[in-house]
Amino acid sequence: MAVIDDIAYAGLLAHALPRVIETDAENERMIAELERLDSLPSKTAEEESLAELLTVLVERFEARYDLGSAAPLDALKSLMEDRGLRQRDLIPVFGSSSVASDVLTGKRGISKQHARRLAEFFSVPAGIFV
Repeated sequence: MAVIDDIAYAGLLAHALPRVIETDAENERMIAELERLDSLPSKTAEEESLAELLTVLVERFEARYDLGSAAPLDALKSLMEDRGLRQRDLIPVFGSSSVASDVLTGKRGISKQHARRLAEFFSVPAGIFV
């Protein structure tokens, strides 16, 4: 392991301002910083350390979307719970309260069109809902 220059590392930290990621916007900012670091032809020990820290933060944030092999309805319910949403909050996605109700009670499957709308609404891959 290379020796880290604390002053140089502090400067990188001051520029990147890494912290626990809570929003999609913060995640995008950390990913942009990671991409900047990855584009460098060679990295200092301090830059390598910062890249590792940012990777851990991004992976932690994105793990909340790792629903594994959850059924589409279970994934939807999990995302709703994580965000404190209710059935009525999804009416714009499904077009009516009756369709939202049917989907959430399992009487109706999630269509491909609804999967795309849900993906956009939740900022997650559509494949979660298929």
